[in-house]
Amino acid sequence: MSNVPTQSSLFSALGLPQHILNTVQALGYETATPVQAQAIPILLRGDDLVGVAQTGTGKTAAFSLPALASI
Repeated sequence: MSNVPTQSSLFSALGLPQHILNTVQALGYETATPVQAQAIPILLRGDDLVGVAQTGTGKTAAFSLPALASI
């Protein structure tokens, strides 16, 4: 298994607005975790989502980045 991120796991491919993407990248994040890669596009569409994942997997960003994008 390769450690090279797939296109869909890059924050730049998830549909975040550029100003949020710039901030995420400035903080040093380029690759989304699996829960982020799956949740962010759904939440950006405005759909409801229940996410269950272990502590430390990025759920807070998965839910907060789309919320910030809507403000």
